[in-house]
Parts: sequence; C-alpha cells; structure tokens
Amino acid sequence: MADLRETIVLDHLRKSREAMARSEQDAALVAVTAKIAEKISQSLKNGGKVLIAGNGGSASDAQHIAAEFIGRYITDRAPLAAIALTTDTSALTAIGNDYGFDRVFERQLRALGKKGDVFIGISTSGKSPNLLATFKAAREMGIVCVGFTRATDTPMHALCDLTLGVPAAETSLIQQVHITAAHAICALVERDLFGI
Repeated sequence: MADLRETIVLDHLRKSREAMARSEQDAALVAVTAKIAEKISQSLKNGGKVLIAGNGGSASDAQHIAAEFIGRYITDRAPLAAIALTTDTSALTAIGNDYGFDRVFERQLRALGKKGDVFIGISTSGKSPNLLATFKAAREMGIVCVGFTRATDTPMHALCDLTLGVPAAETSLIQQVHITAAHAICALVERDLFGI
C-alpha cells in the first residue's frame, strides 16, 4: 500500500487527468481554443501583437506564453510579437504607486497596444479588477479581448470577444488547462504562419 505522501500525489494526478478529460470532451472549449489561435494569427499577419497579463501564477503563465511566441514553440522560425505586461517592475510599481494596482496592466496596454492587437487576460476567478479594467480599455481601443478563466459565468465573460472557460473549480487545475490550451494555440499559430 502506498504511503500517505504517494496517495496525495496520485490524487492530484487523478484530478489533473479528469480535468484534462473534461476539457477534451468540452466541444465549446476546443472550438474557442482554435478560434483564439485564428485571431492571433490574423493579428500577427497584419502587423499586430499579442499582449498578455495575469496575477500570481497567471502572471507566470503570461510570461510563459509570450516566451513561446517570441522564442519558438515547436521549431525554429521567425519570432512573433508578444508582450507579457507582468514583467516590467519599474512600470508596474510606478503605475501601482501613482494610479493604483487596478491600473497596472491597463496603463501599459494603452501605451503599447493598438487596434487589431490581441489582449489575453488570464484570471482563474474571472474577476480580477486590474484585468477587468484592461479589458475595458482594450475594447475602447479595438483590441481583440481574449479571456482565460473558468467555465462558470464571471465578470470577465461579458468583456471578452472569446473566452476560454475551463470546466474545473480548483485554481491549480484551471491553470493546468490554461497552459495546455495555450500550447495548442502556439502550435496552431506556428502552423498558420509557417506551415509547421
């Protein structure tokens, strides 16, 4: 019989597998993932860029996704324009100090974004005030709004053109599906732009 520590590991792996299986069987999630990749490909083909933001673990995911576009995902190819709005500590602290934490991404988006870009906001709760403010700004600017969140209705859903809603309740499981879906998006974008 496995000891308690191994049982905890196995329980986590089982819950992760079940969350992935639910996501795989969710036709709407699969379809929106493909549509997000299509919107990103269109933006990049037209000289646009992808801007990405989130808090905590979702901030790390924003950086991870941007790195996949700028570096490479599957094979060598030209770099793709992507910016994680979570990385500039001087901008984050200046904006947070002068305007409040709710505007740390919105101010950067207004400075760096333009019509036709794609903004991906990542929030497992779907109600992070700084992301909601950024989605509102993006809509005003003609930037495509993509939300990575949970499947249940959240304030983010109403502000997004496309919402990748994960059918899970636990934050860690939602994050796992977010990054897996992001990898699928990167693969589709590389295929669209480079035939990879």
